[in-house]
Amino acid sequence: MPFALALPPVHKRFVMSAASPPQLFDRARLASKRDRAAARFSDYAFLKDAVSSDLIERLDDTARIFERGLELGAAGGALTAALLARGKVRDMIAADLSPMMTALAAARGLQAETRDEETLGQADASRDLIVSGLGLHWVNDLPGALIQIRKALAPDGLFIGALFGAGTLSELRSVLIEAESDITGALSPRLSPLPALADMAGLLQRAGFALPVADRELITVRYGTLERLFADLKGMGERASFARGMSRPLRRDVLETAKALYRERFADADGKLRVSFEIVHVMGWAPAPGQPRALKPGSAKVSLADAIKPREPEP
Repeated sequence: MPFALALPPVHKRFVMSAASPPQLFDRARLASKRDRAAARFSDYAFLKDAVSSDLIERLDDTARIFERGLELGAAGGALTAALLARGKVRDMIAADLSPMMTALAAARGLQAETRDEETLGQADASRDLIVSGLGLHWVNDLPGALIQIRKALAPDGLFIGALFGAGTLSELRSVLIEAESDITGALSPRLSPLPALADMAGLLQRAGFALPVADRELITVRYGTLERLFADLKGMGERASFARGMSRPLRRDVLETAKALYRERFADADGKLRVSFEIVHVMGWAPAPGQPRALKPGSAKVSLADAIKPREPEP
């Protein structure tokens, strides 16, 4: 799950260049983990559900009714079903990397496809709405994926999404770094790299979106133990899926030391542990005649809106 311990500062991963992007993630391994999580995904979908509700509210702010939509990383298709039920979109496909997640969406009567965000392969400007809730943080080439999304949109089509940001699991990152460096003298990637807010604002513009907007939300969840957090991440299909050979097994003494440090530094008075999830929200339009001109690169509109929405799992 999110963040990197032994990689360069997170923003460097998202700089566009002519070179092929590093293959940090094993997409087949990720699909397999999402397959295993599919049967009980609804039991662990509290973050997906919260993000989906937010995306619906943001789309409700637009008076437009969309004709042809596509959801990437649809999981069981709850967001697609809600948008269809509200009449916000007339025709919608729920797509996911995981065949089992796609099957869940199909079982509820939705149009569903198994589709990889990395190889969207639909540069036909055929969709006037593309949504993505908590999926794009797993792509190896985020700039390239955004370009593909923009090319799949019809002129004046809308992309709206959300993904985990760099502040996600910041507490866990810090104690793992300290414990592993002190005990072993080295670091190995444990949590996958994530974009910061400024990264996403710039990448939207570089991908060719008009009127790009990026903002963020901080969600704090409280847990009785870190084991409960790990169980939630597994149930979400969000456990790390690094490419083979990138990460060494985590030593038990490192984990136990990290757990002790976490409880010492990030426990509330009642003993519950604070866990941060940063959600970066993004929106951009496919260029079309008559739209306001895009801002210069690096000057995209960015609003910072931090909201604390605690959830307290049972101990």
